[in-house]
Amino acid sequence: MTKSPSETSYHHKDLRQSLIKAALELIAQKQDASTLSLREVARRVGVSNAAPYRHFADKDALLAAVAEEGFHILTRCLNSSIEKASDDPLEQLQASGIAYVKFAISHPSHYRVMFSAFKADNLCYPPLNAAGEEAFAVLMDAIANGQQAGKIQGGETQQLAWVTWSLVHGLAMLLIDHQLTITDEQDIVSVAELATQSLINGMKAKTP
Repeated sequence: MTKSPSETSYHHKDLRQSLIKAALELIAQKQDASTLSLREVARRVGVSNAAPYRHFADKDALLAAVAEEGFHILTRCLNSSIEKASDDPLEQLQASGIAYVKFAISHPSHYRVMFSAFKADNLCYPPLNAAGEEAFAVLMDAIANGQQAGKIQGGETQQLAWVTWSLVHGLAMLLIDHQLTITDEQDIVSVAELATQSLINGMKAKTP
């Protein structure tokens, strides 16, 4: 069977990325990933219904790829924010929290798949889980550095990271679900700054 021009125009790697991009566009339209199908993703890209199966066994595999990409972007955003901050561990931690919220509002489709629309099986998608762990490790390292510098209270680093993540994640979800009536980016950043500053104040090491 002769392939259509639209199919033959894609290089192997281009098709995979095009499918991920199309999935993100459809999720943005629906604001829901649960009804996404490989068939409609293929239609949006302009390839046959069978073409996506060259890269993804099923819809869950495609969503896992979307989530993995999101975690890689998030990790880059977190690291970049820390690099641009001062040497103060508290300022670095706050910067990473603000960057987390900004990532969510600028990549809402990724974010929905990463944290609400898709629950990955740890055994089925090891690259996704590695990407998620890498992002969380940035937060863990920021807190551990603050503890070593005597700026952040002692205690279980992972528990402090969970608390930090819970705060920024909750704020991010409220924003992308439009539960907070804030749309201006600077206003969003201001709220994120206030929230993370409150968190930092609570985590500061107590002076003798």
